[in-house]
Amino acid sequence: MPREKFQTLTEQMFYILLCLRQECCGMDVMEEVRRLTGGRVSVGPGTLYHLLDQFLSAGMIVETKVEGRRRSYVLTEKGTEALREEYRRLCAQTADYRRCLGEEERV
Repeated sequence: MPREKFQTLTEQMFYILLCLRQECCGMDVMEEVRRLTGGRVSVGPGTLYHLLDQFLSAGMIVETKVEGRRRSYVLTEKGTEALREEYRRLCAQTADYRRCLGEEERV
């Protein structure tokens, strides 16, 4: 059985949604992803706009403003929940890593 769309997010998807907690246009998202990750993750324009279209279709973001070719977006509740779920999944992975290596969480 195929995996449900957006059940897990790629790193690029995660950071795009993270940037869209506040209204943002595409170019600003690309810059913010680079800034947030210290350049470790980058999103090219083709990938960005393809993912924005998919997120729009899935109801995870909404378009908030159009100024010529510049479009702005923001997360919906569905997008916020997808971001939270991915965060929980990543936390579970790191907890498994610690458990397998015998490392206790430090408070």
